[in-house]
Parts: sequence; C-alpha cells; structure tokens
Amino acid sequence: MSASPASLLTSAQPLSAEQFAQLDRLTEGLDSAGLWWLSGYAAGLARGATPVARAVATAVADTQVSPLLTVVYGSQTGNSKRLAETLANQAEASGLSVRVLRADTYPTRELKNERYLYVVISTQGDGDPPDDARGFIEFISGKRAPALKELNFAVLGLGDSSYPQFCAIGQKLDARLAELGATRMLDRGDADLDLETVATPWVSKAVSVAKDTLKAPTLASVTPLRPLPVAPSLPTREAPFAAELLANQRITARGSDRDIRHLEISLEGSGLSYQPGDALGVWPVNPPPLVDAVLATLGFTGETPVTLATETLPLREWLLRRRELTRLSRPFLTKHAAHARSEVLDALLTPAGASALAETLAQQQLIDLLRAHPATWSADDFVAALRPLTPRMYSIASSQAVVGEEAHLTVAHIEYDVDGESRWGTASNFLARTAEGERLPVFIEANERFRVPADTSRDIIMIGPGTGVAPFRGFVQQRAADGGTGRNWLFFGNPYSRTDFLYQTEWQDALKRGELHWLDLAFSRDRVRSVDGGTVATPKTYVQHRMRENGRELFAWIESGAHVYVCGDATRMARDVHAALVDIIAEHGAHDAEAANDYLNDLLAQGRYARDVY
Repeated sequence: MSASPASLLTSAQPLSAEQFAQLDRLTEGLDSAGLWWLSGYAAGLARGATPVARAVATAVADTQVSPLLTVVYGSQTGNSKRLAETLANQAEASGLSVRVLRADTYPTRELKNERYLYVVISTQGDGDPPDDARGFIEFISGKRAPALKELNFAVLGLGDSSYPQFCAIGQKLDARLAELGATRMLDRGDADLDLETVATPWVSKAVSVAKDTLKAPTLASVTPLRPLPVAPSLPTREAPFAAELLANQRITARGSDRDIRHLEISLEGSGLSYQPGDALGVWPVNPPPLVDAVLATLGFTGETPVTLATETLPLREWLLRRRELTRLSRPFLTKHAAHARSEVLDALLTPAGASALAETLAQQQLIDLLRAHPATWSADDFVAALRPLTPRMYSIASSQAVVGEEAHLTVAHIEYDVDGESRWGTASNFLARTAEGERLPVFIEANERFRVPADTSRDIIMIGPGTGVAPFRGFVQQRAADGGTGRNWLFFGNPYSRTDFLYQTEWQDALKRGELHWLDLAFSRDRVRSVDGGTVATPKTYVQHRMRENGRELFAWIESGAHVYVCGDATRMARDVHAALVDIIAEHGAHDAEAANDYLNDLLAQGRYARDVY
C-alpha cells in the first residue's frame, strides 16, 4: 500500500500534518480532470484572490481542462493492461485529462455520452474475448448499445498470428463502433506477440492524435504544489530483480513421463510483494545447445556483430537472450518462405493451407523449419525477422503470509525428442537447469481478478488440473492464515495418482487440519479395474467429470455465495470446465442452456467466477 501524503512530511513542507490529511481526503477519488481543475483553483487562491476572483479563477481553471480521454482495456495475460497504462501515462504527460479502466469496471451507461475512447483489447484462443471484457463486448455487440455519432475512437487489438482468429475481438469491436456511428481517430492496430512492431508505434501515434484532437492545455501558468519525496522504485518487467533460487525440486515420482518442478525463489531485498493469484514473471535464456544448432544450420558465427536499431551485440547474445527460438510464428515463416523460395511453405500461407499451417506452427520449432527448408539469411536480417524473447508468467504457488519473502512456482519442464534430438520449452528449460544458489531475473505481475474473496466467510471452489493447481496452494495457505470460516473445495487431476499427484502430502495434511474441506481427484490414466477376476480399462476421467458427479452439491455452494476459480490449459480444459458448469447450473438450477450461460456470465461480472488460463 502506498504511503499517504501526510506520512511523507518533512520539515521543508509548507503544510501541517493535519492540513495534509485534509488535502488527502479532499483529493481522494478525483480523476485527472478534477485534479487539474483543483490546481487552477488553488493557483487563484495563492494569488490572494477575493471570493469574486476565486470564482473567476475557477472558471479559468475549468476552461483549461481538456476534454476527457477514456482508455479501456481487456487483458488476459497483462499485455493489454500494460499498453493501456503506457498510453494513459503518455497522454497525461502531454497535458491531457485521462482515465484508464479495466473493461469490466467501465460503466456502460456512460458510453452514450463518451466523446473520446481508446480500447486496447486482446483475443484469446479461437477468437474469444478476455474474461474481463466479456460483458463490455456483449453490451456493445447487443441491441442495448446506443447510437454513438458523437464518439471518436480507436482500437488496438492484441493477438497471436499463430491462431486463425488473429485479433478477431479487436476487429469486431472496431467494426461495431463504426456501425454505431462512431468516428475513427486512427486506424485499428493488429499487434502480434512482437509488440514492438505494431503496438508500441500505435500507442505513440494514438497519443499524438489525441493531443492534436483534444487540444491539451498549456499548463505553464499553473503554480504547482511542492513535490513530495519520491519513493524508491521497485523492480519491474523492464528492470527485474536478480532473485536467488533457493530450491529446485522435481515433484513427479520416478517413472512419470512428466518432469514437474517445485521452485522456491527468494525475494529478500527486492521490496517486491504479491498476493495469492498474482504471477511471477521470469526472463528466460534460450537453451545453449539450441542456439548452437541454429548457428550451425545457418552457417553463422556466434561472434558476428549484429546491429538492430541502435544496439549492437554478438549474434550469439541476440539468440541466447533477446530472440524467440522455440516458438515458431507465422510472420517468420512468411519471411523464411520468401528466402527459401519454397512452394511447400507458400502453400501453407494460402487459405487452403490454413489447417496445415496451424499444425506446423503448433508442432514445429524454428530449428525444424530451418532444416526442412534451407535458406540463405544474413545475420542482421535473421535477427530482425525473429520475435523478441518475452518473459514467461507463472502463477505463484504460495502466500507470503506463510513463506515470507519467497515466491514458489510449479513448473512443467517441457522436453521431448524429434528424430533423436532434444527440443525444449524456453523458460521451463531455463528454470529446470538453474542450480540452487544461482540468480533469476524476476518481477511481479498483479492479477486483480484472481483473488481470494475479501470476505473470508465465503466458500471457494478451485479447479486446477496439472500445474493449474499452483495458485490454489497459495489460496489455501492464505485462507488458513486469515483464519476465515469459508470452506475450500479443490478439484485436481493428472494422468497417474502414483506418480503425478502434485503436493499430495500437503493436501492430505490440509484436509486433516480442516484447511481444505473437500478434495476431488481425477487421474485420467488410472483406468484399470477388476471384473470377474480379470481387468478392464474404464473411460478416462477428468476434473469436469468429477464436477458433474458432484453437481448438486457444487451448485448448492454457488447458490450460497461461493466463488469459482479455474486455472490451467485454455484450449481444452477451460472450455470443458466451462461447459460442465453451464450443464450443472442448467440441471440443478432448473435453467435452460441460455439462462444457465447468463447465470455463469453474471458470476463472471460479479467477480465470483475467475479464470487464470493460458
């Protein structure tokens, strides 16, 4: 929690502690427009104005305030939020009055009176909106959306070009606002995972257009209050903290085909703090053998200097720490097809090749493409064509109420063979090969929508198969530390109970202590049962099956106010769990399918249905 102005007093300040406290109460809740108005009013008072002059000063201050720019974002992983905040900060620095709102906090009743609106929104999976923007998108897409002939707008869409529905939500929103009569301030941006290529320039242009359109006031005549001392800055995504790795332990048993690690990371001395549900960002380093393979395949020397923009580094350094090597992207494949003059690759990029392209992007890595379709690249062009390496976000598997200045992670190490040669996931391999005592560059990514209820008497239902169980370890720790009366119900699944029951003893101990009240397990490969002296395989069981088996009780919990949380794979698990919840609500709440879906969407809007899916 940030300090109040009163707590930052020094002997040089012109106001007393009581006056600072009064000022703090007065300004609480004011937006940028209100603060600029107040600064003009205060300037008039400072000039010794009479009551009449005060009224004049107030009017002048009011005329100096620019029209309000609203920035709305919808974000699943945090990228849209960061860009929206960057846009708002730059616009405010230009003298504009700005408010920035998460989509589910935007009061849609105000849309008809909005005059200047920027929207930054991501697309998830196969053309879905982020969870925090579902209600916003439904309102604008529906019959209740008002005519918007007075609105000026612009949309920045974020997505992954590896998916067929690339930036579909941004495109639909841009078209719908125009259909409602609104005027574009600038063309829609469609940004890939490489944000620097489209998103960053779009934000800069958006600020410039807003400044020219809204006519930011000249503020030189306003006498500012004396600035308060600036608190030391905390580590950020751009300036991470070098955290010591305290423990790196495999928690799947011998014989499992999965290598899942429990990591304990020290935050001592960083000033960083987090809440259960937040994520730890990790800047990875590519596997050195993979870098060597790429260099050898292209005939490059690692010491070759490569300049990109104003930065010059050895090629090996670019490939180790600055460029994405394990995720194949459509933009790179398109450029490589031109270099390779490959009819096969050209065919993938046609509408008829969409399915084969999706399969290629999902199953192949960069090195596979380079070997299957040789091409001649210059070192500079090759580096420029690759996506920048981005940090990976991991749900934190602990509560600071229990572990103090540490953050725990649950990470599946991705490693497999292709023709007898290893392939890896960038960050999971980096973490798996980091030894205890070594340092990791980390930062905290807040996730305000994925929090335990402030009311500790509320029940919670946690659905987290595989490594999706990670945040719920932190949830249970936090709930126990808070001493609340709410019950905790966990659904967990993995292939085999004998080898893949993550944190088994912890969950069993939590049950004994009354910190976990209900545990339902689904081990999909434990499928053999005895029948008449023999054995037969039974159908695979997943968490959604356990949910349906307990549907009556689960719905009763929800009806009595329980919060529902889902964490894990977005592609299949989250969809199946969502469908199971709709069916349970329909069956046990006597709703038809449409009403059950509306019921679940209402839980989402209330913050009682939250998902951390990837």
